[in-house]
Amino acid sequence: MPLLSHDQIAKERKDLKAWQLAGKEIKKTFELKDFAHAIGFVASVALLAERANHHPDIDIRWNKVSLALSTHSAGGLTEKDFNLARQIESL
Repeated sequence: MPLLSHDQIAKERKDLKAWQLAGKEIKKTFELKDFAHAIGFVASVALLAERANHHPDIDIRWNKVSLALSTHSAGGLTEKDFNLARQIESL
């Protein structure tokens, strides 16, 4: 999968304003009701990630879940990252 250009990344981010660009990744922290809800959210993300065969970096801190997406095999951001971010947003 080809890397996205800076212009393509900017266009993709318009729909995902809460996701921050950090180097070769897009990141977002979700705040849930409590730990159990955070783990449930992670389980839902895991199902989406498995279907997409694209796995985010996940950090869980009690009720906060931080996700980072990058296509490591391509060396940066691709359509896969933004497609999965949009799916996660729909949860």
